[in-house]
Amino acid sequence: MKITSYKLILFLVINSMLFSCNTQKEKVKEQKQPNILWIFAEDLSPFMGCYGDSINKNATPAIDKLASEGVLFNRAYTTAPVCSAARSALITGVMQTTTGTHNHRSSRVPDVVVPEALRINLPDGMKTIPELMREAGYFTFNNGKDDYNFHYNRRDLYTVSTKDDYKPGMNGWQGNFPKHKMSATQDAWSSRPDKNQPWFGQIQIDGGKAHAKYVREGEVLADNAVPVPPYFPNIPSQQSAWTDHYNANRGADVNVETILKQLEADGELENTIIFFFSDHGSPVSLRHKQFCYEGGMLVPLMIKGNLPVLKSGTIRNDLVSLLDISATTLAMGKAKMPEYLDGQDLFAETFNEQEYVIGARDRCDYTIDRIRTVVSEDYRYIKNFYPNRPMMQAGYRDKKAIVKDLKKAYNEGKLTPYQAEHWFGVRPVEELYDLKADPHQINNLANNSEFATILKEHRDVLENWIKETDDKGQYPEDAAQLEATYNLWKDRPRFKNAKVNPEYDQFKK
Repeated sequence: MKITSYKLILFLVINSMLFSCNTQKEKVKEQKQPNILWIFAEDLSPFMGCYGDSINKNATPAIDKLASEGVLFNRAYTTAPVCSAARSALITGVMQTTTGTHNHRSSRVPDVVVPEALRINLPDGMKTIPELMREAGYFTFNNGKDDYNFHYNRRDLYTVSTKDDYKPGMNGWQGNFPKHKMSATQDAWSSRPDKNQPWFGQIQIDGGKAHAKYVREGEVLADNAVPVPPYFPNIPSQQSAWTDHYNANRGADVNVETILKQLEADGELENTIIFFFSDHGSPVSLRHKQFCYEGGMLVPLMIKGNLPVLKSGTIRNDLVSLLDISATTLAMGKAKMPEYLDGQDLFAETFNEQEYVIGARDRCDYTIDRIRTVVSEDYRYIKNFYPNRPMMQAGYRDKKAIVKDLKKAYNEGKLTPYQAEHWFGVRPVEELYDLKADPHQINNLANNSEFATILKEHRDVLENWIKETDDKGQYPEDAAQLEATYNLWKDRPRFKNAKVNPEYDQFKK
């Protein structure tokens, strides 16, 4: 009788242990860390069906589906309307003007190791998002360009694999591009040795730089299919440029569809959180890329994944910054959240909706400028620190038809009074626009007494922010960085034959 009781007790203990083990396994399975993917489009404004665009209403089905199955942000803003400054902010989670990475393509020279004199180092203790994700146990990769304006060793950011073709310490001029890029997306996550290890990766798509390259057959828009905004003259080159960006959105949709299909084929889709966004707005037409109007600052953002906070069909209209992507990624990866982050976890219980989002533009290529902007629920405020330098001051696009034809139209008196003043006149020191009443941002309210209180509100926000963050744009650029820029461009006809900024006179012999 005693033996039977002993066997019964032993049986119950073993079963209890087995049940406990199975429960633990189930918990581990449930708690498996998600993969996190950034689908990172270059230069793309949100001319998509999910954003209510009538022309591309049915032309971006993959992106629209991604948005409908996750969270769509209607008002996501970049930190800078140019790639390297915006990317430098995103990859650190800190505004580029705080880290001194605000001037486009600084801290590097083409095809050689960056000399000490040109190196911009991040503040002590500051780590990039990929480094923090690696510390949290993630395999990391970047299937596209870096384009960071600070000195770094790429192998500290991204896990090295057998397919890695980067040299240690290499800082690319245009950014580091792997040989496979997006043509073999599976190489990115499939190259990790431990297939159970979660991964965090960036896949770049050409976005606004692709024009009609990837558009589905029969869906390319003709040049006259899209109305030209009133701040442009209605001439062929502007029609073509504007239509190009609508086609670029259609092409981006094909790229997104390709990536999603590959994730599904590899069995990675279900456990992957997907962020889709762009570094800034359209590059193909003036006033968007490199400028602080909505066209340069407003970007698409949607997040989909198998998490309760990513409820399908959610639409958010609050103001968010791309810096919130950095913080949210770390939070979802259960990585360390440094105190220096400027963004917030978009889904935290402690998330505070922002009243304002700040943006900044500084030197772009060799064009020296300084613009700051504040966007609020209803208004966009812009401060021009170099008002005597017109919108059409010498720049990298001077050989493009959109610039040459605009100058020709101006010289022939074919621009409207607004267009002539806007593009070729002295810029106002301050600009204020009612975004709902004036979506094209043409009617500057800065001198309208009825809006004096609103103007001061936004001005004060900007001035306080400049002081509190020690905005590095308020100081002259380091002479060594400026000379490197001069040496890069000095022999190019567009630079030699143009009236460039006087800051370069000191380097002329």
